Formats: sequence, C-alpha cells, structure tokens
Amino acid sequence: MARIEKVELRMVDLVPKVKRTDAIQSFVSQETPILTITDSDGAVGTGYSYTIGTGGSSVMRLLSDHLVPRLIGRDPDMIEAIWHDLEFATHATTIGAITAIAIAAIDTALWDLRAKKQNLPLWKLAGGAKDRCPLYTTEGGWLHIETQALVDDALAAKARGFRGSKVKIGRPHGSEDLARLSAVRKAVGDGYEIMTDANQGFSIDEAIRRAARLRELDLAWIEEPLPADDIDGHVRLSNSTPTPIAIGESLYSIRHFREYMQKGACSIVQVDVGRIGGITPWLKIAHAAEAFDIPVCPHFLMELHVSLTCAVQNGRYVEYIPQLDQLTGKHMRIEDGQALAPDEPGIGIDWDWDAVKAMSIAEFTTAITK
Repeated sequence: MARIEKVELRMVDLVPKVKRTDAIQSFVSQETPILTITDSDGAVGTGYSYTIGTGGSSVMRLLSDHLVPRLIGRDPDMIEAIWHDLEFATHATTIGAITAIAIAAIDTALWDLRAKKQNLPLWKLAGGAKDRCPLYTTEGGWLHIETQALVDDALAAKARGFRGSKVKIGRPHGSEDLARLSAVRKAVGDGYEIMTDANQGFSIDEAIRRAARLRELDLAWIEEPLPADDIDGHVRLSNSTPTPIAIGESLYSIRHFREYMQKGACSIVQVDVGRIGGITPWLKIAHAAEAFDIPVCPHFLMELHVSLTCAVQNGRYVEYIPQLDQLTGKHMRIEDGQALAPDEPGIGIDWDWDAVKAMSIAEFTTAITK
C-alpha cells in the first residue's frame, strides 16, 4: 500500500490578463498556492487553489504549519477520510475562505494522484457524464468597460460559438445597467444568453427593483445579488422575479448550499472547487443540486472546472476566464464554443514546471517529508 512521502508547496502570484472590476472590488492579483504530493510508489499529484489578492500568505502558513504535516504517512486513496480529518483539525477556524482554500489544494492533489494511478482523466473517474460543456465568457464584461466594448466582445464570443456572455452590474443607477444590457441584447439577439453578476453589491430592496427593471431582457441569471449569508433575502428575491438567481462562489460549506436549495433561495448553483474545499465537497454539492433539479455552473477555475462540469449530469456551463496560461504548456481545448474535457490521466492540467518554479515566491517554497 502506497503512503504519502513528500509534499511540496509553492505559491505563484499571477497578474490578471485584463483589468477586472465589479460592484464592490477590483481583482488585481491572483495568489495561487500549488501543492504537489508524492507517494511511496513515486506517483505524483498536483493541486492548486487561489485568492483574489489577499490571504495567500495565511493559506500557505496554514498548509505548512498545520495541514501538510498531517498528510505524511497517510494512504492517499483515503481521500474522504483525509478531507474530514483536515476539516476537523481546523474546526476552530472553519467555515471560511482561508481554511477552504488550503484544504482545496490538498484535496485536488489527492484526486489528481488517484486519477493518474488509475490511468483515468478526472471527469471519467468522477462520473463521466459528457466529454464537453458549453462556454460563456466573462473577460469582456467587467463593470468599468464601456457599452460599445461590451457589445463588441459579446458579438466576438458569439461568433466563436460561445453560448453566452456575462456582464457585471451595479452601476450607480439601475438605468445605467439597463442601458448597457439592452445594447448587448439588441446586438446579439434573443438566442444568445446574457448572464449578469452583482457581486453581492445590492440591498434586498434594490435587488428586487433592479431585477424588475431587467426582466424584459430575459437574462440567463442574476448572480450574487445580495451578501452571500443573506439566505432569507435571496428567498424574497427569488419569489419576486422569474429571472434565475445564481449563488455559490462565496459559500464555503455544503450545509450553506443545502439551506439555499431547501429554501428555494437559488436556481443556479455556482460551487467553486477552490473555495468549497476541493473536489470531494464539490461533487457532493453537484449531486445534491441534481436532486433539486438545479444546474451547476461553477465559478472561475475553468481549467479544473471543465473536468468537474463534464463529470456530472447537471453541469451546464464552464465560465471562460483564462488564468493559468503563464504556468501551463497545453491549454484548455475549445471547439465550437465548447470546452473539451481533457484526455490525459489526472486533472488534465499540463503544468510547465520551469515556469512554475521561476515564478514561485521563495518565502513560500518548501518541501515536507516523513
């Protein structure tokens, strides 16, 4: 029986390819913890997660000081047991982003290791529902972008076969959001989806008001209209509009998702593998959502989410935001606006280790062995 013998930790700080702004913040840095597990058979699995510019050093210290030492000597196939042991070991600091981001890097590495040892791509190992999934793009829809540029980007995405474009909302007055979105709808026609994202920027009354104003545009969804912990507010909003309400990128527990689904507070689940704590809880949430007839449209991390979205029956979209191009050789394959599931065993990310090592922050580069 193989045992975990070595864990290597690195962190790379990536600058987004384009300026990213939304209703509450600017996304100027992507701290990317990268964790590699080697077992006694010599097999290697790699996982990663991310921040949007703060907390990366805390994630790395939690990994190196508290979580990774608990892995040495463990059977890497005991993924469920390891996940729950790590969650319990950090119960005083859960449930929150720092712990979830740290555990996600470990859990993803364990799934990568398992898939490679079984010679299967992750999407087949985790379910194998389909081999491709439609894309929508976010990179051309940030809040600072002028209306004509939004239109141009949506038309370009439609020409590439993408199924939709996301436009950030939350301008000072609802009339501004309406004007921008109306211009996009007029340009792309009725057969192309328009997603919107408020990034938790509205009060409940303002969210109800803006949803009513935007109703005529037949939006695919309104994402994170309210603070993520306001479940009752999301119930009120969902009951007031026929437009689907999407949530999930700022939730860190399967129990939070359960409450949203049980109360009818959402109609799209956007569970993020890097924020929920890895592949293990991601799959549980996706299967629970299927029981409620709710589609999964995960947030960000397209290079990893393509495999998970293809693994489950109710995976509907992959969000197109390239993020790992500087660190990888082969990139995610796209054909007729669809993301193709990787053929290679493992999570399907072709790490360029020379680039990873060159960009790693020396302070957070370490190896822990038995």
